[in-house]
Amino acid sequence: MRLLAADLADLVLPSACAGCGGERVALRHGTCEACVAVLEALRPYPTMPEPPPPGMPGCVAVGAYTGALRGVLLAYKERQRYRLARPLGALLAGAVVEAAVRAGGGRSVPLLVVPVPSTASAARERGGDHMARLAAHAVCRLRVAGWQADAGRVLRALPRADSVSLTVAERAAAAENSLRIRGTRIRIPRRRPTIGGTLIVVDDIVTTGATLAAVTGRLREADMQVAGAAVLAATRLRKVRGPVRDGARVRAAPGTKVPGSVPRTRGDGRASAG
Repeated sequence: MRLLAADLADLVLPSACAGCGGERVALRHGTCEACVAVLEALRPYPTMPEPPPPGMPGCVAVGAYTGALRGVLLAYKERQRYRLARPLGALLAGAVVEAAVRAGGGRSVPLLVVPVPSTASAARERGGDHMARLAAHAVCRLRVAGWQADAGRVLRALPRADSVSLTVAERAAAAENSLRIRGTRIRIPRRRPTIGGTLIVVDDIVTTGATLAAVTGRLREADMQVAGAAVLAATRLRKVRGPVRDGARVRAAPGTKVPGSVPRTRGDGRASAG
C-alpha cells in the first residue's frame, strides 16, 4: 500500500526527475523513462584510484559519477528522495555480485555486505543511515537472485573534524580512527577462511579510496577479511600536473581548477567523494 501511495503521489504531485531535473514528465520511482534507460544500461566495472591508497581492496563501480546516476544519487542522499533507495539498491546489488565473483565468491558462498557508516548527526539530517538503507535493499535483491546474502552493520562512525586541510594519508588515518566495531552486530564468524564467506564493503562514491581503505583496515583488525568493495559511482578524474602530496598527484575533472588539497568533506565527516 505504501508503494502504491508513493506511485499515486507521483501522479498527483509530480516532482522533477531525480536524474535530469526534467519537469512535467512521467516518473518511475522518481525518475523519467530516459534516465531509467540510462541507469538500466549501466554495467559494473572494476575501478581504482591512481595511485590507490595502501590497504584499498579491489573495487567495482556501477558507473561514473555523472549524468543520471549522479543526479539520482544526490537526490536520494541530499534531497530526501527516499524512494530512490530501491532502484539504487538494485544497482548496488549488481556491483556487489561483480565484486564477489572477482573475489572468487558465488551463490553457494555466504555473502556479507558491510556498508560504510554515517555519523549519528549525518543520519539524522538524511532521515537515517543512507548506506545502511541501500545495503538492505541490495541484500533483498541478492536473495531473490539466489545469493546467501546478509547486511551487517558492523561499523559505527564517530564524529570527526572536517578533513579539507588534510593530505590523503592523513584523511585515511582520521577516517580509520573514527571507526569502531559493533561487536554485537556481527552475524557470521569473523574469520573468512573458517566460513569460506565473502565480505564486500559498500559505499556510495569513491574518489581517493581513503574511506574504503580505512574501513578495510578497521575490519582487518577485527579479523574480518575484506574480499572487495562495491560502490554506486566512481569519479571520473584525470591526472594533471600540479601539487604532489604524500606521493599522490592531486587530480581534477576536466575544466576544473586544481585544488591545493583533497576534496572537501560533507556533513558526515566523510569525503564528498571518498
